[in-house]
Amino acid sequence: MKTIWFHLQGYRDLPDDFSKRYESVWVTPPNDELCDSRQVAKYLRWNVEELELADKLGFDGLGLNEHHQNGYGFPVSPNLIASILARQESDAAIVVLGNTLPLYNPPMRVAEEFALLDCLSGGRLVAGFPVGSPMDTVGCYGIPPTQVRPRYYEAHDLIKQAWTRPGPFPFNGKYTKLRYVNLWPKPLQKPHPPIWLAGGGSVETWKFATDNDYTYSYLSFQGHKYAKTLMQGYWDQVEKAGLDDNPYRAGFAQIVVVGATDAEAEKLYLKHIRNFYSKSLHVPEHMMAIPGFMSKKSVAFNLAKGAGGIRGAITDPYSASWKDFTETNKMVIGGSPEKVAGELEEAIRSLRIGHLMILLQIQSMDRELTEYNSRLFAEKVMPKIRGIWDQEGYVDHWWPQGATRHRQPLATQAKANAKARVAA
Repeated sequence: MKTIWFHLQGYRDLPDDFSKRYESVWVTPPNDELCDSRQVAKYLRWNVEELELADKLGFDGLGLNEHHQNGYGFPVSPNLIASILARQESDAAIVVLGNTLPLYNPPMRVAEEFALLDCLSGGRLVAGFPVGSPMDTVGCYGIPPTQVRPRYYEAHDLIKQAWTRPGPFPFNGKYTKLRYVNLWPKPLQKPHPPIWLAGGGSVETWKFATDNDYTYSYLSFQGHKYAKTLMQGYWDQVEKAGLDDNPYRAGFAQIVVVGATDAEAEKLYLKHIRNFYSKSLHVPEHMMAIPGFMSKKSVAFNLAKGAGGIRGAITDPYSASWKDFTETNKMVIGGSPEKVAGELEEAIRSLRIGHLMILLQIQSMDRELTEYNSRLFAEKVMPKIRGIWDQEGYVDHWWPQGATRHRQPLATQAKANAKARVAA
């Protein structure tokens, strides 16, 4: 079981009445009014220190993502932060989930920077290829919604070819035309770094994952109770494609808060959970559900399955109780180490995931509380969930070759190889 310490890097000082005064946390929040660059300078250093601490605490990977013009999370180029982590002597994976492919013109920039990071890190890079949110792609970068996915597919093909074909060669796409594709350097991992996909319910992403034998991660804040339907859709697609049920084909993002006791966890973290759900997820429907961004098939699936909105079943996060978040709706997993470990195992087995993107820094939490949460999890929870899939003999074929932390013993790999031979 792989646990990735994932950092959204949100703005920690949004005003208390933010969601009442402003239209959205994304695209349009006025920068001069709300964003103090001196505070950002401090928090960026905190962000890096928190990621470096997670590395020292033994997490299998360090997670980063890309977003624009927002207070929800502003690592505008995750590759910049990843380059700091790549320089460190470490055996942890650097999971960049990821570079939003349709935003790059030309997408060769992704091929180049990911290859550089892979070399610098010693082959520890996970190359995340998200389609991107409608807020980033359409709202911030002005891409016509019906072009987002076609641009994504073309960018994907160019990057894969740049990584694997001898150069120079020409690429003549609809959106990108290059006389010379001649990548310097190519990635250290061969044939290329593992590619992970991330999504929020588009059925096309599931099929793209199975067509290419990539992993799929569902990034949601609704919790595992609401994720079950969507993840089952992915596993149905895996079965339809004739692939095995290896849990490392899947990942999920989960907010987790740990205290010495259940009561301490509620006292320490409830205000930060309310803050996150009320402010960081304050996005109007007209920015999230842009006509043409999602296909008719995906819209029909989400409507039929009753997939919740960005906040799930919580309609008023300001007044929601600890029980609302952790028990009734199971959006947050929180409490004592024993309780958290038990509920995480339930979620992991229910969703059948091998990659857990764990969110232990929640927006307004300061450096000290983030460290407390992370240490408790690393010392008291992580050892209890690490071996969840070991007995079944599954091997993570989608993990970076240079990220050797907690690598499965040879006996486990041999068992998995024998299982595969029997199945064949």
